[in-house]
Amino acid sequence: MSDRIEQLIAMGREHYRTGEYERAEPLLSEAAAARPNFPDVYNMLGVIYHAQGRFSDAEEAFEIALELNPRYTEAALNLSVTYNDRGKYDRAREVYTQAVSASVGQPNALDRFARGKLANMHADLGSAYSGLAMFDEAVREYSKALDLCPEFADLRVRLGNVYRDMGVYHAAVAEFEHAKRLRPDFLPARIHLGVTLFSLNRREAALAEWRAVLELDPTNKSAQLYIRMATDENGPRPGSALPR
Repeated sequence: MSDRIEQLIAMGREHYRTGEYERAEPLLSEAAAARPNFPDVYNMLGVIYHAQGRFSDAEEAFEIALELNPRYTEAALNLSVTYNDRGKYDRAREVYTQAVSASVGQPNALDRFARGKLANMHADLGSAYSGLAMFDEAVREYSKALDLCPEFADLRVRLGNVYRDMGVYHAAVAEFEHAKRLRPDFLPARIHLGVTLFSLNRREAALAEWRAVLELDPTNKSAQLYIRMATDENGPRPGSALPR
């Protein structure tokens, strides 16, 4: 690789990483035109084009990246999203399925970005199922997401909320507790754990969680509201549902 091309890619990648797409695009485009055999350059260009609403150009860039490296999971996921945006749902599903199949049984072989992207796609589908009260399907999707990224505390909280909506409180508590262990400062885990404990008639344990939130964030509105309602003589009693 010539010094000029190497410099273009290095500068373009740096602008790309900082979200300066307008500055990254001409550098990466020039590098691609001079040496059209770098899949990561085409993937970065595809992301830039997609952000600009240039879906046709993004599709072409991601396809080239995959032609150069058929095992480029990140480009495959990006292409799947782009196909979906262009209404090519069957092709989107096919590319996504291939990307997932390639990772089955070896999620740790994927880089962190690819695993995170796959996990978030499963989580988005889980959220859609949950919104339709299709809770079993939601649990399956969130579980797939956590198989890929078990350290994502926010996904554990979302799965815990689904279990609570299903009335499977012990599983909900387990997920919230797990999220707390992963990230003791992740306040939504304590907030939702408190709500679930209150529903189980464990008022003092619920109050302890909300008070712990206020120790970390004295202005937290949710914790203030729940404590006020739980200690109000005319408020909801343990065993009843608090607003969420």
